[in-house]
Amino acid sequence: MRILLWHVHGAWTTAFVQGEHQYVVPVTADRGPDGLGLARTYAWPDNVTEVPLESLPEHEFDAVIYQRPHELDLLAPAGRAFYVEHNAPQGPIAGMRHPMADRDDLTLVHVTHFNALFWDAGATETRVIEHGIVDPGPRYRGDIPRAAVVINEARRRGRVTGTDLLEHFEPYDLFGLDAPALGGRDLAQAELHDAIARRRVYVHPIRWTSLGLSLLEAMHLAMPVIVLGTTEAWEAVPPEAGAISTRVDVLEATLHRLLQDPDEARARGELARAHVLTRYGLGRFLDEWDALLAPAGVRR
Repeated sequence: MRILLWHVHGAWTTAFVQGEHQYVVPVTADRGPDGLGLARTYAWPDNVTEVPLESLPEHEFDAVIYQRPHELDLLAPAGRAFYVEHNAPQGPIAGMRHPMADRDDLTLVHVTHFNALFWDAGATETRVIEHGIVDPGPRYRGDIPRAAVVINEARRRGRVTGTDLLEHFEPYDLFGLDAPALGGRDLAQAELHDAIARRRVYVHPIRWTSLGLSLLEAMHLAMPVIVLGTTEAWEAVPPEAGAISTRVDVLEATLHRLLQDPDEARARGELARAHVLTRYGLGRFLDEWDALLAPAGVRR
């Protein structure tokens, strides 16, 4: 199949384009938000190509993947169309109506069951396909007795990402987009994996997001994880992988214990990796997408 999608979320797209289809991403001269084109900090296969954004109506696609409401204005849905919702809804629960609610020209695909539960999609056909991760391998070393935290735009997002909680998880190193402003490091994905795998524990202080892919990547690296137990986290993380709780004091105490006990930290990291390979493996993710993308009556 020839599939169009915008390069919006680098980690999710990196997994999605590992399939056996031809993937097309729009590009603009300035490589702005609607035309980032090919990834520069992620490893994508050769079956991903670029087309100029303005030429989209001249091309034919077997399926289109939308991820932001305004993308439907850039190319109207026709044929097999899907809208992937990456985010948890914001605001009072009674008003959490999805922008794609009550449509009959696309299928709404949530990346977590939490999102599907909280968003009101009305009569729109809805599916859940949980994340899949390109396995970076068990790189965990844990030789630096500090916590690793990955938050993109930590200062701007504030309480949503638990930036205000970081003082409870000292000593830590902050990574992610714009992290240098908070004394952290901003690295490409491969470098990031190597860097955080040297830290003894991964801390995920996120209050309200869908499900951080950096958390699942850390578990793939065989890192023990300390996780704030909100949104989809309880589904994704078994307690034996480290700790998961809404009590910051419990997370803080477990972090300090693991920082002081590298053997326990390593053992819990191995449990984290075994779990995430089964629940969020790339093969399962691609198989579920292939089943959804296939026209009615057609099987891969």
